[in-house]
Order: sequence, then C-alpha cells, then structure tokens
Amino acid sequence: MRLHLNQIINVPGTEAAFDYALDVSDLAFEGVASISDTLAVSGKVRNIAGMLVMTAHVAGKMTCICARCLNEFERGIDLNIEALLADELQDEDNPDVFLLDGDYIDLDEVIITHFVLNMDQKFLCREDCKGLCEKCGKNLNEGPCDCRPDIDPRLAALQQLLDND
Repeated sequence: MRLHLNQIINVPGTEAAFDYALDVSDLAFEGVASISDTLAVSGKVRNIAGMLVMTAHVAGKMTCICARCLNEFERGIDLNIEALLADELQDEDNPDVFLLDGDYIDLDEVIITHFVLNMDQKFLCREDCKGLCEKCGKNLNEGPCDCRPDIDPRLAALQQLLDND
C-alpha cells in the first residue's frame, strides 16, 4: 500500500493514519507451515519537528512447526514497528530509515522488512519441549520411549553378563 504524505511532509505536528490488511500469502519461512493470508496493519506517520516517524502495529496468526518435536502449533503475531522516513539517506547503515518515493511511502516494504527481521530463528511449541527420541522417533512430550539407553562400549562385556541371567 502506498501512503500519500504530501500534506504532512512540510507541516510539523501533523500526521497521516493508515489501517489495512497486508497480503502475505506469498511469504515462506523455514519452520512456518502457514501465515494467515492477511496481517492487520494499523498506525500513523507523524511529522515531528520536520522528521517523519512511522509507528505501526501488526497482528495476525501463523502455524509453526516445532524445531524439536515437529508438531504444528499456532502462534500469534503481535509486532510493534517504529521507523524513520526520509527523502534521502544520510546514514546508509541505519536499517530503520526508509526512503520516500516522491511524496509516497511503500508501507508494505516497511512492514514486511520489519516482519522478516523480527522472525524467530526457530520455533518451539513450548520452552520445555523434549523433542523426539533419536532412535525410534517417538515424541518424548507424550511419555518416555521403550528404547534402551546406549551402553558405554567399555562396559559392553559387563552388560552381556547381565543379559545372560
């Protein structure tokens, strides 16, 4: 979505509000099975002493795949964004400054950039997820598996004595 800012660019103390649904159906991430087709985006661009500051809130849902047990689970998206808008870059190393396209800002670019940069590296269904048994593949959150623990090879001869009884 392109937001027209010509009415606030040169008038300190003014603002332009926005509220729309962002289509993210074409985004794909490792560990994410699906993202709700649209994210609810609302916010405003304010002219504060000649600087354009965009604040936004992004909400939605996504279905993730746990990195330990591989179960799918729902996670809410609740992201607050703050970015500076400028017609030219003074500091090219600042990722929080976005360029205007004339009197417009491409809100989708700003929102998607922040959304991607704030995405978790891996997803866990819960902090204490026990994962899968590396031998049989059973989900250890559902209970212990029947696999025997590995025997230290130095003690294998002793294990054979116990097995003969």
